[in-house]
Amino acid sequence: MSFPNRAALEAEQLKQLNTLLAALVPSNAFYAPKLEAADLAQGVGSLAEFFAKLPLTTKQQIVDDQREYAPYGTNLTYPIEYYTRFCQTSGTSGFTLRWLDTTDSWEWMVENWMEVFRAAEVSARDRLFYAFSFGPFLGFWTAFAAGERLGCLCLPGGGMSSAARLKTILDNCVTTLCCTPTYAIRLGEVAQEEGIDLATSAVRRIIVAGEPGAGIPATRARIEQLWPGARLWDHHGMTETGPVSFECPVRPGVLHVLESRFIAEVLDPETLQPTLPGERGELVLTNLGRMGSPLLRYRTGDLVQPSTNTICACGRSDLVLEGGILGRTDDMLVVRGVNLYPSAVEAVLRRFAEMGEYRVTLSTVNALREALVELEALPTCPDPEALRLAAESALRTTFHLRIPLVLVAFGTLPRSEMKAQRWVRTET
Repeated sequence: MSFPNRAALEAEQLKQLNTLLAALVPSNAFYAPKLEAADLAQGVGSLAEFFAKLPLTTKQQIVDDQREYAPYGTNLTYPIEYYTRFCQTSGTSGFTLRWLDTTDSWEWMVENWMEVFRAAEVSARDRLFYAFSFGPFLGFWTAFAAGERLGCLCLPGGGMSSAARLKTILDNCVTTLCCTPTYAIRLGEVAQEEGIDLATSAVRRIIVAGEPGAGIPATRARIEQLWPGARLWDHHGMTETGPVSFECPVRPGVLHVLESRFIAEVLDPETLQPTLPGERGELVLTNLGRMGSPLLRYRTGDLVQPSTNTICACGRSDLVLEGGILGRTDDMLVVRGVNLYPSAVEAVLRRFAEMGEYRVTLSTVNALREALVELEALPTCPDPEALRLAAESALRTTFHLRIPLVLVAFGTLPRSEMKAQRWVRTET
């Protein structure tokens, strides 16, 4: 849905917000008391009033609620019999969040994914392959349903080896691949190992999610090099929010928030005050249609940098996130007094086309945190030691910090079709 200006968009957001609040107050045990305490039980007169009165929602609050009222917590607007879908997070942060959706809430998320596909010019003529396990994670479940809704031929890739997935992609003339950035690289590596020329495939677009890799120019270039003729398309979402953004059709690496479906704020993660245009901050979201299990002013933990332009080059007025998701507020690590973000380290290492996988191990030596990078050189790399020295030098130049780098045999480090776990802590 497009709007002629911000005023029209915000009027629509306010209308949807009041519809949502009216549904929550009588029955949602998590949000009804918060809304009553904020004097918002009867609705809100403006978005500014909503921002000023309602406190932020944090992940820890959701975790505590689900611990106390296991297994699903109290953020349920309807009786349990109304819910038809279950998903959960991976639990990498220490607790597995469970999320239930009604049929209407699920359909709302499917519509969001249809917007992602439309932006990438996916049509009923396309054949979509989902390189995804189809386990309990939200992942590409809604993307699969959206592909069906568009009339595409949808091929599930769960329970298959990488080689089998490549064969299926080629045999069925798949035009669109959906996976994580890490797994797009892995499939490209397997193709090289198997002697498969991906330039002969029909794949013309790769839509990725789950990691910030597509917003890193070097990672984007690596994927598009492995998949000649295909353009990488970014997208992001969360189990708690569903699909949130889509990549700008004319500006690769830039995301648009679906503001007809979310109210978005960008706040300083320390002061919790709105950032100025062009400043980095934390993305805070209110979903407007997932009524069965909503989130109001939810701190996503995602670091973003909004554009200073109100209208994008593509003509859209939806919030523009330069470089996509830049990292997470809880990702920053201090190594010998230097602030490091995993995405910044990846941006340096992915500049080297002869690099395979990598892993960073953190340890504590003499009360100081140290980092060690393990790096694979591709089998085609003519001089792995020169690669090691160049990568080590690039890290030192970028961060003004010496990070030791050691070579390991190609294929030694773990691969994943989900989010890669490249940072390992051995600290006590």
